[in-house]
Amino acid sequence: MLFLHEEVYFYSMNYIASIGSYFLMLREVLKKPTKWPVMKSLILKEIDELIFNSMGIIIFISFFIGGVVTIQTALNLNSPLIPKSLIGFATRQSVILEFAPTFTSIIMAGKVGSYITSSIGTMRVTEQIDALEVMGVNSLNYLVFPKIIAMLIYPFAIAIAMYTGILGGWIAGVIGGFSSSADFVKGVQLDFIPFHVTYSFIKTIVFAFIIATVPSFHGYYMKGGALEVGKASTTAFVWTSVVIIILNYILTQLLLG
Repeated sequence: MLFLHEEVYFYSMNYIASIGSYFLMLREVLKKPTKWPVMKSLILKEIDELIFNSMGIIIFISFFIGGVVTIQTALNLNSPLIPKSLIGFATRQSVILEFAPTFTSIIMAGKVGSYITSSIGTMRVTEQIDALEVMGVNSLNYLVFPKIIAMLIYPFAIAIAMYTGILGGWIAGVIGGFSSSADFVKGVQLDFIPFHVTYSFIKTIVFAFIIATVPSFHGYYMKGGALEVGKASTTAFVWTSVVIIILNYILTQLLLG
């Protein structure tokens, strides 16, 4: 029992130290900024790598998730007393409030987060980060700050995910015979609250910051060789997903509770 308490204490101290190192990293990111002409090219490169190269998987997943939500909703609303327009209403609420911002962010934590961790981790293993420091470059600002700025475009991708998800639900509902086009569109328009979209974008911006910084932290401070790069990528994905889920609960309670 004493050994168990010591182990829990060790891991607790380790996690606290990691959180402290994370916030120290964020402070260093804002110090000694890289020259704007160089930073501009880095930001544009990261926008292409992190956002535009992810649009295909975002659209694909959102489309079929919207279709699945519509089918499952229709199969559960089988009473003749329940209007068919509720299928479109439930699809809109599910896609806008949760599936587009949260589910897509977890997918991005795997795709984008792994890329960030592996790219920075490889630079650490090959001593490219050390070379930047020798040249007097703030490596954290050079490597992490462009990713944070690039991920500010992420709400644009989530807006497309919302549209694609609802479109997928409409197609699944009409083709599957679960709802007419008029009933589905009526349900999508039913009791629409604009703040729900604002709430989703607030969550998206927070998630974007987490996706950019947590994998960067794990890649920048990793130690070892090529094998450790893969382990760091896995660890970064797990912790990014955990933080996103926890923050999703907190933000939902604060903004909608």
